[in-house]
Amino acid sequence: MAHIDLGLDETEHPGITGLFRYRPETAAPLGALAEVLLHAPHPTLSPGERELIAAYVSQRNECSFCSASHSAFAAAQLDGGMPVVQAVQADVDGAAVTPKLRALLKIAGAVARGGRQVDAALVDAARAAGATDLEVHDTVLIAAAFCMFNRYVDGLGTVLPADPGVYAERAKQVVANGYGG
Repeated sequence: MAHIDLGLDETEHPGITGLFRYRPETAAPLGALAEVLLHAPHPTLSPGERELIAAYVSQRNECSFCSASHSAFAAAQLDGGMPVVQAVQADVDGAAVTPKLRALLKIAGAVARGGRQVDAALVDAARAAGATDLEVHDTVLIAAAFCMFNRYVDGLGTVLPADPGVYAERAKQVVANGYGG
């Protein structure tokens, strides 16, 4: 049970879904932020790549709900599916991703440790791998937002779904409708 009474069945609304129902006034802008960062059209980063960044940060922050959900969302949208996501989580250097995405994930991992952990060497490496300033910007923003989301979910002690299959089902909805559906 969450640290506060959400006034709902948390087994029906685990993780952030219960928090969003508890406080719809804050859910609306947070959901809109997730939509823009992860699902809305982007000039160069696919939704799967952006979800992978969110999953990677969430795993680094040890947020089980966000890591599992965004891993499923990334897997549903990436060539290679869950094996690629798991490879990135286990060893970003050995994972079968592009050098550019690897460099962006390293920036995201630095943000998870602390914003000032992102240094010129990480940004230069990303640029050398083909990343644009927009991609670096959006990676840092996704990572920073997921540090907040992770702390929101874990800070209020939300419950995990009893059935891990919930993540794959939700992934189908996110792929089809984004974060508004």
